[in-house]
Amino acid sequence: MATLYTQAESNIRKTWWYLIVFIILILAIGWVFSNYFGSFNILWFALIFSIFSSFFSYWYSDKVVLFFTRAKPIEKSDNPELYRIVENLCITAGLPLPKIYILEEAQPNAFATGRDKNHAVIAVTRGLLEKMEKAELEGVIAHELSHIGNKDMLLQTIVVVLVGIIVMLTDFFSRMSFWGRARRREKEEGSNVIFFVIGIFLMILAPILANLIKLAISRKREFLADATGALLTRYPEGLAKALEKIAGDRNTLSVASNATSHLYIVNPFRGFGINKVSNLFSTHPPIEERIKALRDLRA
Repeated sequence: MATLYTQAESNIRKTWWYLIVFIILILAIGWVFSNYFGSFNILWFALIFSIFSSFFSYWYSDKVVLFFTRAKPIEKSDNPELYRIVENLCITAGLPLPKIYILEEAQPNAFATGRDKNHAVIAVTRGLLEKMEKAELEGVIAHELSHIGNKDMLLQTIVVVLVGIIVMLTDFFSRMSFWGRARRREKEEGSNVIFFVIGIFLMILAPILANLIKLAISRKREFLADATGALLTRYPEGLAKALEKIAGDRNTLSVASNATSHLYIVNPFRGFGINKVSNLFSTHPPIEERIKALRDLRA
């Protein structure tokens, strides 16, 4: 029988395995491309550029997200009950109180952002406050605090860097492969034909595989946040009922976008499929699986 602890440990192990595969994939791409072009500067350039470009996103991503979602900060006097729930759960989780924001949207939903626990933000929609019972709202807030406590923002930043490196390497290869110098090298050195064929293969499949790994990690972090959130409240059913209500709500979220959809506790786009193909390319696990996992837990 699964428990809160065993599910959390299982998801952590699987996430680190995904990261290991990520790193192996990058090293393989770098080795093939460097051999083909006869220079290992390609890998170093892609690595430095990706880290530099991701640095800005890591430090300012919360401000960008809050701007595009039109979230507004609130004080304790604006919603004392919400503040009390967040404060109590923060004490239980051993986390500092994050800033709290409200989205004036009818769809019940929520997200957490920020680079670490000392610079974290929790945002909830007006619909969530109006449609959730107290235990359900506690479950949602606990889930978002779990993302903060589990350092999911940091992990996602690492994944973005790794995906960026892979996309850059494959894009660089696709452009350089059609230059006259590259073609001459291919004629002069027969061994380059092998690296060229392998490079084309990686150019097509590597970005797809990288994004699938990214989505898989995102889904694993959602399962982990569910389990950790249930541990905080000691009442998995509260979050399970909240997920049912959120998924069943037909209101749209006007500020949702592909760039921010992975942040929300439930996919904000309504009408998304539940078949295996659509789930493969979704940042969120199927709601049915999340609810079942919560109800199978034994604290």
